[in-house]
Amino acid sequence: MSPRPRVIDPGNLKCARCHRPARLATREPSPARGKIITLIRNWPDGRICSGCYATATETFGTCQRCDTHRLLPGRGPTGELWCSDCAGIPSQACTRCGREGWLEHKQTCGWCVLGDKLTTALDDGTGRIRPELQPFYDRIIAMPRPRTGILWLNKPHVQPLLHKIATGQVPLTHDGITSLTPARSGSYVRRLLVAAGNLPDYDHYLDRFERWLPGWLATIPDPDHRQILTRYAKWHVHRHLRNAATNGTIGPYREQTARRQLRVAAAFLTDLQAAGRPLERCTQAHLDAWLVTATWSDTSTARDFLSWAIRTRIAPRLRLPRVRDNPAAVISQQRRLEILRRVLNDPAIPTVDRVVATLILLYAQPLQRILALRRPDITDGPDDLTINLAGTAVAVPAPFDTLIRAHLVEHATTIAPAANTGSDWLFPGRLAGHPIQPTGIRAHLQRLGIPNASGRSRALRELVLQAPPAVIAPLLGYKAEHAEKIAAEAGNTWQRYAAGAHTPLAGTNR
Repeated sequence: MSPRPRVIDPGNLKCARCHRPARLATREPSPARGKIITLIRNWPDGRICSGCYATATETFGTCQRCDTHRLLPGRGPTGELWCSDCAGIPSQACTRCGREGWLEHKQTCGWCVLGDKLTTALDDGTGRIRPELQPFYDRIIAMPRPRTGILWLNKPHVQPLLHKIATGQVPLTHDGITSLTPARSGSYVRRLLVAAGNLPDYDHYLDRFERWLPGWLATIPDPDHRQILTRYAKWHVHRHLRNAATNGTIGPYREQTARRQLRVAAAFLTDLQAAGRPLERCTQAHLDAWLVTATWSDTSTARDFLSWAIRTRIAPRLRLPRVRDNPAAVISQQRRLEILRRVLNDPAIPTVDRVVATLILLYAQPLQRILALRRPDITDGPDDLTINLAGTAVAVPAPFDTLIRAHLVEHATTIAPAANTGSDWLFPGRLAGHPIQPTGIRAHLQRLGIPNASGRSRALRELVLQAPPAVIAPLLGYKAEHAEKIAAEAGNTWQRYAAGAHTPLAGTNR
């Protein structure tokens, strides 16, 4: 077997498309020069790196030279998208199926390779795919980016896991799939099976909490604390989650809040233990001392546990001070406008982040509501573009409407995550049947210097200065009481605004 080609860096090469520093693939030793991309193709427009090659072989549309709809790996003199024939690029068609696209092996496309690997993994022992798993196979093989599926199947634990399902070693049920290890891979396969129709739907976040809870309780070293926390978790936290789930999925925020309630309760018990006091002998002085040093968030979260402990007579009757409102951090209006200009004009920011930031800073929308939007919530009419935020269509002003239209084009033409192929989520995520997770997009916005909560607070304050809170609140999905409170903090005068139609006074220009 010949040695794997190594790379060498002449020192002055760049990719012809992304213009990043690059080096050639050779069998010579590579000098240490940090992370440098490798040039793997020499096309008419120059040497192409592996990343640009992957993008080129996954770009489909209408050739801007011959007007044919096909793979568009080539680039014209001014960046036009050209097919391989017009660009003079060697054929990217598979010799087995004739389909153009990413060639995983020599003249063999990624879909054929993915199909072979998946057929082997789903073999029920008779040399064919288990019949019940055919919809699952069809969903995976239909992914527009087959190399993603190949990388997934190449992980050492994935094919054995699928083989256990195919051969019946693990029942094709929710309980059976959740017994698979690693648990994270089992959860991913489970969502794919639900999306393919092999399993009924379930509440992903409630299920995740239920599977997290036993392992977390096992980490509590003190048996008395573990017993108290088990009762609190089972009869209060978990019960409330299950009741909430009867009205719809609980979502990631509610699950994170439940975990935080338990962690703060455990921290409070540990603090009591350090003072030599069990919960049943906690005094008002100990509680007050803890509240003084605790953060506002911990104080607010612990109140739920303390109220439950007093109500169930695990703790003595203590006086719980009223939780003070935490003043929201608010950016200035000037800062808000600066960020909006940057979001509108900076092409280096991904379009998804620009649209999310626009909805935060223009309409004061929380991340969870933004990420729950679906494609039908956007209506692009002949006169304007509207977005359904809370059951009512709200017009998007220019020039921000062009930004949302650009996202719609990307949504329709670019490749969605493999697990969400064909999804109508406006922001499809990597988990089948779910949009992008708010924790991930929040962290991304933070890295870009785009404030979330403080930006949303400023946007809402500016909006209630422009119109009465009773008008703004239903349009944006806020309670009228909350909007009125924000309006009072912003110092508006809508409380004296008379209801009904208003006729301009004579002699005025209003």
